[in-house]
Amino acid sequence: MQDLVFLITGNTGIAEATARLAVARGAQVFVCGLDPEPGDLLHLELGCGHYAGDLTESEHAERAVAHCLKMYGHIDGLFNVAGASGRKHGDGPLHLLSEHGWEWTLAANLRTTFLVSRTVLRRMIPRRSGSIVNMASILATSPEAGDFATHAYAAAKGGVAALTTSMASTYAEHNIRVNAIAPGLVRTPMSRRAQQNPEILERIKQKQPLAQGLMEPEDIARAALFLLSPESSMITGQVLGIDAGWSLR
Repeated sequence: MQDLVFLITGNTGIAEATARLAVARGAQVFVCGLDPEPGDLLHLELGCGHYAGDLTESEHAERAVAHCLKMYGHIDGLFNVAGASGRKHGDGPLHLLSEHGWEWTLAANLRTTFLVSRTVLRRMIPRRSGSIVNMASILATSPEAGDFATHAYAAAKGGVAALTTSMASTYAEHNIRVNAIAPGLVRTPMSRRAQQNPEILERIKQKQPLAQGLMEPEDIARAALFLLSPESSMITGQVLGIDAGWSLR
């Protein structure tokens, strides 16, 4: 991965773990997220570039990409990690789901992927080279009716999966690959509610037997870097489930 340039949306959890691993393997990394502090810390520790802004707004998506290009000159890979639970905004089972919760959750998880991908693709197409990895979720295809019945989030991540395969079909002729990762429950800031609930933790041991609980961000980061790297040069249009067995239970 020496000298490859990766733009990663987000700067905590899976995004942070991916940035660390990519730098350790010789890549150049640029992170962008809503909160500037984690980006500042990664910059000080890893030397990576960073930008703080709301990626649901096209202006910030374009600025983030522009800052990355100014720093490194090109982008070899994009990892769309940025997203969030909409539970506190009203996401939940459909009959209880507020309109604000629906719109906020789709914006945070699907609109960000659209805006940043569109901006990056406009730079990748002339170079006829690039890899994009999007963040879906196992909840889009293997729902859980109890603790994780967040229907706007599932719809947004299902949209990410559909967008991924559509993008892959269109941009293969430009030598641009597009894949997605669909994780189960990972130990990140977004899963803090589950981490603090002993009953949920006990059930997750059964749902994710390979991990005997929550997976770690590094488990997802390794797969993301594989899909971003030339090692996966013949893989496109795939949605890779990384769920420690969730979808089989």
